[in-house]
Order: sequence, then structure tokens, then C-alpha cells
Amino acid sequence: MNLSKIRNFSIIAHIDHGKSTVADRLLEKTGTISSRQMQAQVLDRMDLERERGITIKAKAVRMLYKQGEDCHILNLIDTPGHVDFSYEVSRALTACEGALLVVDASQGVEAQTLANTHLATEAGLTLIPVINKIDLNQADVPQASRQIKEILNIHTDPILVSAKEGRGIDALLEAIITRIPPPQGSLEPPLSALVFDSVFDPYKGVIIFVRVFSGEIKVKKKLVFLSNGVTLAPEEVGYMTPNLSKNDSIQTGEVGYVVTGLKDIHLISIGDTITEELHPVSKALRGYRPTKPFVFAGFYPPNPSDYETLKNALEKLHLSDSSFQFQPESSTALGFGYRCGFLGLLHMEIVKERLRREFNSEVLITAPNVIYRLKLKNKKHLSESTIEIDSPSKWPALDEIESIEEPMVHLMILLPKDTVGPVMQMAKDRRGIFIDMKYITAERVLLRYELPLAEMIIDFHDVLKSITKGYASFDYEPVGYRKDELVKLEILIHHDVVDAFSTIVHKDKAYYHGKAMVEKLRELIPRHMFEVAIQAQIQNRIIARESIKAYRKDVIAKCYGGDISRKRKLLERQKEGKKRMKQIGNVEIPNEAFMSFLEISKKES
Repeated sequence: MNLSKIRNFSIIAHIDHGKSTVADRLLEKTGTISSRQMQAQVLDRMDLERERGITIKAKAVRMLYKQGEDCHILNLIDTPGHVDFSYEVSRALTACEGALLVVDASQGVEAQTLANTHLATEAGLTLIPVINKIDLNQADVPQASRQIKEILNIHTDPILVSAKEGRGIDALLEAIITRIPPPQGSLEPPLSALVFDSVFDPYKGVIIFVRVFSGEIKVKKKLVFLSNGVTLAPEEVGYMTPNLSKNDSIQTGEVGYVVTGLKDIHLISIGDTITEELHPVSKALRGYRPTKPFVFAGFYPPNPSDYETLKNALEKLHLSDSSFQFQPESSTALGFGYRCGFLGLLHMEIVKERLRREFNSEVLITAPNVIYRLKLKNKKHLSESTIEIDSPSKWPALDEIESIEEPMVHLMILLPKDTVGPVMQMAKDRRGIFIDMKYITAERVLLRYELPLAEMIIDFHDVLKSITKGYASFDYEPVGYRKDELVKLEILIHHDVVDAFSTIVHKDKAYYHGKAMVEKLRELIPRHMFEVAIQAQIQNRIIARESIKAYRKDVIAKCYGGDISRKRKLLERQKEGKKRMKQIGNVEIPNEAFMSFLEISKKES
């Protein structure tokens, strides 16, 4: 294998800047996919990816590009574009030597363009700036080129393309060959290969996608994962063209797939290193860390009898998306369900939609929460004194808590200068800590804040887009924990705590959130034959209350004249009946009430 003829690269961009369309044109130009098989977003296999115009799962494809007498192997590793999947982006970039940085000619540099550029620079990649959509009437190529130089500090000339029309693709392929360096490494053992993605096939089992840095992978050659010691003997190896194509081996510098023969996808960790069992490498490839969920929510079936259906659907979905976690939990209001952990709110939405489409399983979702750290009093050992909680139902009593810490994120917002004031006010309302403000161009401003993750997971994106008329973009990354005054807000309906409505809020916002919650529930819960009290409480103290009046039945309508004592007797009997009903009656809570926290958050913003 001649390493000088191989190029491994990725495509990075902000959402909707044309990354998937650029990939389509490269596949078409190199003849990897025939014009008869060609379709838009060919690497995006899921219906959700096509409908939303986003890449959810990383893809890899091997292209052969003939340049005169020479034939080059181009390995494209496509990456997701949303901030929720930034870890998957970083793993894909680690498997490459270069990246195409796509910028929309009409939009310019956005927040995720900046964030992905930093990831690529940290990975030591050679960046080729590409200005896409030059065919649009509103395209401003000089402005986009200037932003690439000033904001991203990239001074190489950008390649101008129109992926939709196929213009500039030849120049782009030429730049990939000339600018991106070939891979380095030795064919000699020991084997060292990076796992950058995995899928579960019902017939073949777990299939991993790897980039080989040294040595080679052959069928039946005993391998081991460095992070957990799991061994495997590959049943099949080969390349993605983009369909799986068998080969005898995958060698240094190449990207390919390995059919592991394993039946449990949870044994595989993205970013892990595989090596030979008999001659292992001394250390793993850099950058590996376990995938960690940031957002947690309860998933419950609308009908308790559908619990087994939901269980089977989650188990099957987990085989194709191991980045979300789930474990059983129960609620007094909703019955049996699951506590699920996600990479972000978009990830949660995608899992919910895939459950509905692929498994015909509808779910009720409780209020999303993040992981809080609680330091408890009177604990002898440090390991016992600090606990992590992802659900309000696990919250200990107030007198047991010494301090509470919540996760923080470093937030980067790119926005027009005219909307700086309202956005800064929004960040302040959400307990943001201002870091700095920088004019990156005459019209564009970069704001940086530290913000509690809990303040972002409901509707931050929608409110930001509304304030800036759609022109702002943002990106964030976790930066640890910060101590703050947080309380558990509980909702009582008919004097019983409904745990599905419980949430963790800041002490200063508790009254407003509780008041908004009871007002919303008063509108959603239907009237009963008895009066229903809806209350918000903190630490067993009621802070807000609303009442739903009882239906009134005119029991004396049948009395035409006669003695007044008869009417009194009927009214007393009705009064006793309502009193008894109030004591033993059950309140019916409609399904839409359990999603009311989303509306309340938007109203507060």
C-alpha cells in the first residue's frame, strides 16, 4: 500500500451550510455513486436526517479519484453538525489528516463553524476553507472570505463552489490531493486503530468503523479493546464504498469496517483503541473519553399496558444508538417508565421521534433535568458525602443537604450588533456570567458567557432565534460545576404530590415558576364534581395556589313550591356527597399537562 496516494479528510460546517451536498458532489464526481443511484443527502440514510437537513450519525465512504495515471484513495468521514454531537465530531476529526471547512456564502462564519475550527486545529488538521452556495443572489463571497481570515485566522485561499450546481468540485478535489498531507505510519506491528463509529446489524452483530494508524487488521486475527479488555476475532473486514465491500485486510492509513462477531453494542466505546491481543501497543490513541449524557428525562407510555412495548422499542433503538442511556423508574402519576439520558435536547427529540416512527411507540416525557452534585451533611467518608442526582424524585430532605452544585457551560453566541442588548438581557435573566464581548466584524459580535446548563435545555435556541430574527447562532461546551442556591419545586394536585411535575429551580425563580405552573395546570385539568386544589410548594411551604371549581348540579330544580325544609334537606345531602367525593375522588390529568413545563419556560423567557 502506497501511503502517499491516500487522503483521509472530513467535512465540517455549521448546520445548513451545505456539508451533505458537498459530499454528494464529491461522490458523484469520483464515480463512487452512479448518476442512476444518486439522490440528495446520499450519506444521510435516516428519514429524520433528510427531513431536518442535518447529519445525526457520522458516515464514512471510500472514493477512488483518478488523476491522469495516478489513482488516489480519498476516505471521507462525514460528521454531524449539531452541538449535541460534538464528541462524535472530535472522534471523526482524530481519524483524519485534513478537513474541508464549508462556509455558506450568504451566511458567513457561524458559531459552530468557529467551534469546529477549534476542534480541527486542536487535532492538528490541515484546513481547506470552502465557500459554498456562490450561486445564490444574496451570496457575499468577499465578506465570507474576509470572515474566514479575520475570525478563523485561516489565510489560505478558499475554494469557491456551488455544490447544488456542481461548480468548483474539480478544484476542490485538486486541493484535497495537494493540500492535505498523506497519512504517516508503519505496516509493521503492533496494530493501533481508532474506533470512530459503530452500528448493530441484526445478522452480522456489531460492526465497528476504524482508522488504522499502524499495522493491519485481518480476519480471525485476535484483537482487544484497550479501554475494557474485550477481545474479538474479526469475521469480516473491508471498506465502505459506501456499501460494505469485503477485503482481505485493512492496512496503515486506511479507513474501513470490522465485523466483530459481538452481539452487545454496549461493549464498544467510540474513541477506543483496538490492538493485537498478543502484541498490544503500550498506550491508547489520544483523546478517548466515555460518552456522558447531559440531559435526563422520564419516558412513560401513555397507556400503562404499553410498558412492555416501550421497553422493547428502547432496547432495539439502543442497539443502533448507544449514546443514550435508560433505566427503569416509576412515578405515582404515570406508573412505570424509564429514566433516559441524552447528549442534549435535540438528541432527546430525535430518540422520541425514532420511537414513534420506527417502533410505533408514543411516549410522555417529564421535565428535562441535568445532573446535580449534592454534598450531604454528617457523612464520614468523602465518597458518601457527594452524590450525583439526575431526577427530582431522588432529591434528599433539606436538612441532609450541605451544598448544591449545578453543571455550567461555556457559551459562545455570534449575533448581529443590533441585537446585543436584548440577548445580554436574556443571558442575565438565565443567570449567565458575562465573560467578554468582541466585535469580529463591523456588523457581527461574539458574546461569551458562563451559563447553567439547566437554563439552556428547554427553549434557549427558540428564544435566541426569536430575539435576533434568526440571525444568531451559538455553541457551548461543559466547563464543570458551580455552587448555587437551588430548591426542589413540587406540585400538589388535590393535596397529593405529583412527582412527574417536580423540578429543580433557582431559589429566586421558584415563586414565578410555581405560579406559572399552577395557572397552566388550572387551564389544562378538566373540572370535576368536586373542587380541585392545585398548589406549588417548596420545603413543605405552599407558595402558589389555584382552584378548579366543581360542577354545580341544581338538585332543587325539581322542587316547585312546598316546604323550605325539603330544599334544605336536598342541599345538605349534596354537600355531604361532595365532601365524601372530595376525600376519595381521583383527579384526571390529561396527557398534554405533562408537557406544560415547556410552555411555562417560554412564557417566563
